[in-house]
Amino acid sequence: MKQLLKQVFNSQKHLIRLILPLVTVILAASLFAAPALATGVYQIPSLTAGNDTWVLDRGEVISRLNEGKISSAFEDLAKQTDKQVRIVTVRRLDYGETPESFAKELFEKWFPTKEAQANQTLLVIDTVTNGTAIITGDGVKPLLTDSIAESVATETVSVPLRNGDKYNQAFLDASDRLVAVLSGKPDPGPPQVTDTVQVEGTFKKAEETDQGNATAWVVGLLIAATVIPMATYYIYQINQPSSDG
Repeated sequence: MKQLLKQVFNSQKHLIRLILPLVTVILAASLFAAPALATGVYQIPSLTAGNDTWVLDRGEVISRLNEGKISSAFEDLAKQTDKQVRIVTVRRLDYGETPESFAKELFEKWFPTKEAQANQTLLVIDTVTNGTAIITGDGVKPLLTDSIAESVATETVSVPLRNGDKYNQAFLDASDRLVAVLSGKPDPGPPQVTDTVQVEGTFKKAEETDQGNATAWVVGLLIAATVIPMATYYIYQINQPSSDG
């Protein structure tokens, strides 16, 4: 019996040596996977003269079909009015960055002078938080006033997102409204919001579930690595032959 327990104890020690490196890897992955996906302005390529990129979907939330529709609408707008609109989506921002600060930095990177900025409009969304921001040049403000621009970001885009992360609808609606306003047509306004009873969802996103499962595994393995040797040692001790025997 003593020999059997000794073998079990040695086996547990060997198992712990195998598990601990795995625990370290899982823990490191859960801690550093998220920041690795963050996007900073330095990762966005610069625009060159005559660049026809109207939609930069780094968040991968717009279908190819709708991206083509939006790009065509913005290209036609630029040809007819010389006013340009671009939409950028990102999956996650760098630590400490906000949609507003990111949009401002990217706007200045793409259009470094007042002259270059004059007829530009930039709409940015962070798809993790669904935070939005819009930056406009001085040349478009007589048509696209600050209040309309703010409404586009916080209502036209945000309402469909609050109603089920409908990104395609959000950006199609935003492009339609921006094109209308910048073409000198009447502002169609934000989407109509109907009063409905909204029950806050309790389901987690897939990303949150995956990270929660990884954390649970880490905690479970750490507990097992601590408890199993102690239990084995305790069993070993109580089964030792008595010195009085």
